[in-house]
Amino acid sequence: MRFLRLFTPLAALALLAACGPAHEKPATAAPPPKLPGPDIATLTDSAAPAALLAYGRQYPGSEVLFETRLGNIRVKLYDDTPIHKANFLLLARRGVFDETVFNRVIKNFAVQGGQTSESRTIVLWRYRLPPEVRPNHFHFKGALGMARYDDEENPHRLSSNTDFYFTVGQKLTPSQAKATASRPLTPAQLKTYATKGGVPALDGFYTVFGEVVEGLDVVEKISQVPVNPNDKWPVQDVGMKVTVVK
Repeated sequence: MRFLRLFTPLAALALLAACGPAHEKPATAAPPPKLPGPDIATLTDSAAPAALLAYGRQYPGSEVLFETRLGNIRVKLYDDTPIHKANFLLLARRGVFDETVFNRVIKNFAVQGGQTSESRTIVLWRYRLPPEVRPNHFHFKGALGMARYDDEENPHRLSSNTDFYFTVGQKLTPSQAKATASRPLTPAQLKTYATKGGVPALDGFYTVFGEVVEGLDVVEKISQVPVNPNDKWPVQDVGMKVTVVK
């Protein structure tokens, strides 16, 4: 899965001073409340796993809601991918995804999100996550996975911290699924690929850490939007607001 590089423009903050009588001291804005958890700006490839595991234990969560202009998507996060799960919960609670868009849409394959549009100013820190590939998690339609970049310089296949994707794919007969799969598939997985669809060629290469439980039709709508033929970026941005709901 090809990646577009993350942009890192600096955010500009405008401070407005209130005018009052000369004898009064100017009001000072209260500092924003400090949110629990690690400082995202200080996380590195080596430091992120321990920090995220500790965060996930202290501030658990299991479901997130994506709100988009095409509808809402409710997602369950898997317990046996704890680093990816905690990272997603942390970034959702910090509002990171609220400043991003679905930036790569490939019909009958996947819709990828987590990057900024040219008009956004959020800074995206590029620490990466160790893979948590599990044989019981596979790329059926609606599976949530984490993408990665720079494979030539990323021999350990570390995941991106922000670039996620929803699998779309197509329905495949058992023989078709076996022919394109990168690892053995169970009878149950073959049945799911036949009845629901997906992309078995991605199995074993990317971490699947959640699945859509409501709003699969919205994922389908996003997969159908017009895109720029060069980079598959939607012609009209599909933004999102992501909140932890459970």
